[in-house]
Amino acid sequence: MTDPLIIARAGDTDLALLPAMGNRHGLITGATGTGKTVTLQVMAEQFSRIGVPVFVADVKGDLSGIAKAGSMNDKMAARLKTLGLPEPKWGACPATFWDVFGEEGHPVRATITDMGPLLLGRLLDLNETQQGVLAIVFQVADDNGLLLLNLADLRAMLQFIGDNASQLTTKYGNVSSASVGAIQRGLLQIEQQGGAHFFGEPMLNIDDLLQTVDGRGVVNIMVADKLMNSPRLYACFLLWLLSELFEHLPEVGDPEKPKLVFFFDEAHLLFTDAPAPLMEKVEQVVRLIRSKGVGVFFITQNPIDVPDKVLGQLGNRVQHALRAFTPRDQQAVKTTADTMRPNPKLDIQKVILELSVGEALISFLDAK
Repeated sequence: MTDPLIIARAGDTDLALLPAMGNRHGLITGATGTGKTVTLQVMAEQFSRIGVPVFVADVKGDLSGIAKAGSMNDKMAARLKTLGLPEPKWGACPATFWDVFGEEGHPVRATITDMGPLLLGRLLDLNETQQGVLAIVFQVADDNGLLLLNLADLRAMLQFIGDNASQLTTKYGNVSSASVGAIQRGLLQIEQQGGAHFFGEPMLNIDDLLQTVDGRGVVNIMVADKLMNSPRLYACFLLWLLSELFEHLPEVGDPEKPKLVFFFDEAHLLFTDAPAPLMEKVEQVVRLIRSKGVGVFFITQNPIDVPDKVLGQLGNRVQHALRAFTPRDQQAVKTTADTMRPNPKLDIQKVILELSVGEALISFLDAK
């Protein structure tokens, strides 16, 4: 049996996550500057130590240090003294860097066909009518055995659909020139934001994310500071990656430890203004990917950013401090307290507001 993963400490008590519960998903929340990124990094290091590959998106550029052993400095020494902790054993994790733009890591690519009309419609922020036209484009391409590899292929297919709309209407439905034009404009915007780097071949091989080195899981770091300039591309890319994992990995039931742990930072970007079909897709993937041995941890500032149906699937919780300056913030604190595991010794709603930097309320699933 794999040893528990020590994530935090309360007095003399170690707070540990059972590896077998790692695929039951989780949520790391808290206001800016309260310690979410450090929690993410500690968990990633611990999973790597027991041979579990990890995927993280580095949206602020502060996770790359995981690839190099740390060292003592004055600030660290003062912090350890304040907490009464000994100097840690410094070490590095094997790491691979990925970059959609191919500038600071291995390039990541997907084909238009593989992305599919649902995710692409979300990326282009299409309305229901435009989404329907995009679905027709994919269907016509599929019926004619045509693969859409990149944005140029999709543009050419859209032009063909627009030019032959009258002949296609009886079989596929109405195609308006206005909708075709709107999709073309959306593609132009995506291209200007660097989306052309993402769409094409060779497509990412999922097995490349499941590597180990000398018994330690490789930490796959997606360099995302530039990608965050296009939030929809960021969110759609990560959801596409989750969907690929779900479709390609075999069923494993409840393994002793996960096959991969996936950290989805800035998770609110996925859920904000998402159409109903996309939300259904997210809920399905999160609910079913557990049986593929994949654990998904969402990281966001506010717990109410995550829809209830998804929140109910997240068994492991790390709650850093929240601030209650607005009615929405106050509602978030109450919601968080209500959804945490009850503890008669704590007024959870009060404690959440009083946590210091680096402190957190932790609720992990146990073996029972």
